[in-house]
Amino acid sequence: MTKPKAQQIKKEAIKKLEENTSWTPWLVGVIADEVAKTVISRLPSILPRPRRRKKTERKIENAVFLDTSAIIDGRIFEVVRIGLIPGVFVVLESILLELKHIADSHDTVKRERGRKGLELLESLKKARGVKVVVLSESQEKSLLKDDIKEVDERLIRAAKSYKARIVTCDYNLEKRASIMGVVVINMNTLANIVKVTAVPGEALHIKILHKGKDLTQGVGYLDDGTMIVVENASDFLDREVDVIVFRVIQTSAGRMLFAKKM
Repeated sequence: MTKPKAQQIKKEAIKKLEENTSWTPWLVGVIADEVAKTVISRLPSILPRPRRRKKTERKIENAVFLDTSAIIDGRIFEVVRIGLIPGVFVVLESILLELKHIADSHDTVKRERGRKGLELLESLKKARGVKVVVLSESQEKSLLKDDIKEVDERLIRAAKSYKARIVTCDYNLEKRASIMGVVVINMNTLANIVKVTAVPGEALHIKILHKGKDLTQGVGYLDDGTMIVVENASDFLDREVDVIVFRVIQTSAGRMLFAKKM
């Protein structure tokens, strides 16, 4: 409080006391001084304190959110290692919990893949030149502003909030995120893009591993996993043959080649 304000309080107190009592002016002045001092000393606790501004959470620039399926698949870690996908890699705590649940599964295959995914993620965090951020449960809630239970929905909402990309192997998640305007990198699509392109008329040397849907067909695979269906090759199981491609089909699962023996 300023000095003029204190003097005003003192004058008002003196006036009131003079009007209602027969005390001497000197005594009235002493009492008024004490009243003014008491009022001034209590003002700091009476006046409302200025509100502190909440610290605004810094946005992560060029964020790339990893989905559970991509972590378990493992191919993303090799892609990151060679620097093909730059950015800050973000993992939601709900994704980690889902991954840990898979790692504790009674199913041996799921358990091993879940544990392998956790190990690869830990290695990525320790890798030089790669930044990995884990968003805690509280950060997720403050970011989403809704109590969303489904992990995929939380992932999509978080990525959209950060204007980030999502890496996944889940076809349905890819479609849902795309509808909501989130850029998605599907590892299966990426793998198909970099596969060796075979064209009708090209000669290949493959090993027939098993029969096809038609009992006369034999099935083999290229090094990148592309399936080749060879007509009249069911009698050549576990043998290598030379074939000529006559048809190429592109499916959602990848390319499929049809060939004839040379």
